[in-house]
Amino acid sequence: MARESEIERMLRLCAKLGLPEVTQSTSYGAPAVKVKTRNFASVRGQQEMVLHCPLEQKELLMEMAPDIYWQTDHFRGWPGLLVRLDIIGDEELAIRLEDAWRFRAPKRLADAYATAARA
Repeated sequence: MARESEIERMLRLCAKLGLPEVTQSTSYGAPAVKVKTRNFASVRGQQEMVLHCPLEQKELLMEMAPDIYWQTDHFRGWPGLLVRLDIIGDEELAIRLEDAWRFRAPKRLADAYATAARA
């Protein structure tokens, strides 16, 4: 059986979470997932992705698991970080994708999703 690609894994987890308005797209020529028109995660290289998140969460994640989350000088001060997909498990990656989706989703859509999740 063929290995699941990075974007296939991201899309599978977004579908499992039931994240609305997620589409496959591109960002700077790389495969990406968007909510409406806003990119929230993209493939950066083999087994590597860029994940959008608030700056304070970024710092916490890099401290918590530096083997998974890191940044290069290019990403300093930017609300996103790099993720090693070959190390992160599906459960944690799903949490991070959901957080990134909430961070980038339009407020009404994020609120509707949160309400539905509580029901």
